Amino acid sequence: MKVMQIIFIITITVSSTVITTSSTSPVTTRPSPARPTSRFLADKQPLPNPRAADHCMKDNEICYLLQGKNSTCCNNKCMDLSEDKHNCGACNNKCKFTNSCCNGECVHLAYDKRHCGACGNKCMPGGYCIYGLCNYA
Repeated sequence: MKVMQIIFIITITVSSTVITTSSTSPVTTRPSPARPTSRFLADKQPLPNPRAADHCMKDNEICYLLQGKNSTCCNNKCMDLSEDKHNCGACNNKCKFTNSCCNGECVHLAYDKRHCGACGNKCMPGGYCIYGLCNYA
C-alpha cells in the first residue's frame, strides 16, 4: 500500500510540473538583417562627408565661404587641401598608402621629425622619430 502512495505522489508531482512549466505565450523572433553584418570594425564603411554633396561648380569662392581658407573646389566638391589624403596640397594629389596629409604635404607620421605620430608634433632639435615616437629607444 505504501508503494502505491509513493507512485501516486510521484505521478501527481510530475504531471503538475509539466502543466506549470509549459508555456502558451507566442514565441517572438527577431527578423534577420537584409545584408549580413560583420563582426569586424574595419569592414564598416566610414560615414560620408556631410559637405560632399555641396557642388562648387569650379568656383573656389563657394568653398571659401562654406569651409574656410584652406578649402578649394576639386572635382566639383569642396575639399580641404591641408588635410585631405586624396587631394593633399593640390587637387588629385594622392598620398601613398602609409602617408598622411599634414598642412598640404604628404608625410610619413612614423618617421617624420616635423610630424612625429601626428600632424604638427615636432621632435626636439637633434631628436629623431621612430614608430611615431620622438627619441624612441
